[in-house]
Amino acid sequence: MTVSETNETQDPASGRSERDRAESGDDSQAGSVNLQNLRKEFGDLVAVDGVDLEIESGEFLTLLGPSGCGKSTTLRMISGLETPTDGDVYLSGNRVTEQTANSRDTSMVFQEWALFPHMTVGENISFGLEMDGVPEEERQTRIEESLEMVELSGYQDRKATELSGGQKQRVAMARAVVREPDVLLLDEPLASLDRKLRQHMQVELKDIQDELGITFIYVTHDQEEALTMSDRIAVMNDGQIEQIGPVDDLYTSPETQFVATFIGETNLYEGTISDDGSSLQTDDGQFSLSIPASEDDAGRSAAVSVRPEEVILEPHDESSGYANEWTGTVLDTIYKGSLKLYRIDVDGKHLEVERQINEETTNFEEDDEVTVSFPAEACKVILD
Repeated sequence: MTVSETNETQDPASGRSERDRAESGDDSQAGSVNLQNLRKEFGDLVAVDGVDLEIESGEFLTLLGPSGCGKSTTLRMISGLETPTDGDVYLSGNRVTEQTANSRDTSMVFQEWALFPHMTVGENISFGLEMDGVPEEERQTRIEESLEMVELSGYQDRKATELSGGQKQRVAMARAVVREPDVLLLDEPLASLDRKLRQHMQVELKDIQDELGITFIYVTHDQEEALTMSDRIAVMNDGQIEQIGPVDDLYTSPETQFVATFIGETNLYEGTISDDGSSLQTDDGQFSLSIPASEDDAGRSAAVSVRPEEVILEPHDESSGYANEWTGTVLDTIYKGSLKLYRIDVDGKHLEVERQINEETTNFEEDDEVTVSFPAEACKVILD
């Protein structure tokens, strides 16, 4: 199903009807977002530092990063809740940098949900529509459709205080999408839910976005959420975008050490590439790693990222034949459902190995001697 398809509703962003927008050709860029050299200062603190970002119509893009990296501030500048110190915001092809939040065709879902506790579910969802001047009959139709979308049909007359955390989150989603925005902004909306419910809602949010076909910009520090839902991820650090791209690219081809360590788990080694470009000598002198040969990188400082699932773990008297091979000792093991993570000590250097658990897998225990190895192709070289 779709949210109401009435063509004569008023667009709160521009004061024009949907039909007027279509006739003027605005729909060709509806939902696109363009940030140009966006900067935000709070006194001496630079929260966002020269962000350039283009988001396509209908894309699910996640701003991912640790607390304080500038992702929520960026989202608030897109919404109009914060004014940039410098730079510009374009929505659907229109410059909106100085426009107020209520004049932009966006809706926002907050971490705290921000429901009115004295109102029913229906009244909470209806509030924005009333502010937009939507007629009562159409409001009721759109409320019912939005509740059906979030699987809360029949909850219209419930008080917000009678809902569980997951149900409140769904109502917050319904209230946001019922206004039919071009862009939906979500600021860590699942952070307060328990793990199982959070995982379930990740799938539901992606399904809702697929059904609506509108642009979602999602903020989180949780890489699992980002990897599960996103078309693309923009990894932020210290107010800047470190790397942006599809999920697979960020995991398999990190461009910076921060991205390599923040997206998934990795073994990271810093050092200098040899004169023939075929190996990296670590700064501590403990390892010489065979890497994909590149004479152009000879003599350069670099880091090598090796994902734990790329490392082969065998009994100490066996060999894979790879150039990168050492004898080590199992420090400890961590069970991760169908996976088991081993921490191996190799001459004082720690190496993590991830293995699938099945009947054919050899299990190792603490203090076991083992052989660890990986091919040169498993090494992702990150140049300084």
